[in-house]
Amino acid sequence: MSTLISVVGPSGVGKTALVRALVQAHPFETAYETHADRPFQALLKSDARYTLANQLDYFLLCADQEKRLRASSRIGLMDSGLDQNLHGFTRLFHHHGMLADPELALCHRLYDLIRELLPPPELFIRLCADEGMIASRLASRKRINVATADDASLFDSFLDEWLATLPADQILRLDVTNETLAYEQSVQVILDKIFKSL
Repeated sequence: MSTLISVVGPSGVGKTALVRALVQAHPFETAYETHADRPFQALLKSDARYTLANQLDYFLLCADQEKRLRASSRIGLMDSGLDQNLHGFTRLFHHHGMLADPELALCHRLYDLIRELLPPPELFIRLCADEGMIASRLASRKRINVATADDASLFDSFLDEWLATLPADQILRLDVTNETLAYEQSVQVILDKIFKSL
């Protein structure tokens, strides 16, 4: 079973760009969020009734991606992933009243079942940046954003609450506020961590 790494952080922080930069430096096996291909993403943007369907779809997508990455001979690298979808987006949507308590509980049940069958990633790369940079990147995007710049601080708090339950050596925290989307500094830090620790 191959090693799995998940890049986590709020929308707009640059997770996808970091995965692409890392692939330029090393032949990882990758998985992306594929927003445009998700059947409920655009529907959710205009109608909160699709929130639960969207989350369940993402959980199943992430489970399929993890199975594929674990079967590869290469180290797997995920953009976001199952854990961020539960501890970040699902909690955010519940906070905003887009998921009722029983729907939140259903998401937890599915997550727990998947985690019984698939082990969590060996490393989480936690990206953070100042809210101004995140707002600027979200404003320039041409894809659907279900979380806004105003959500970044709360989203960060949900992620950090979850990450605090994990061993410190399973988390690599990087402030990418002052980096370009080529991530010249962070790529080397991450590669050093991967090949010294995993």
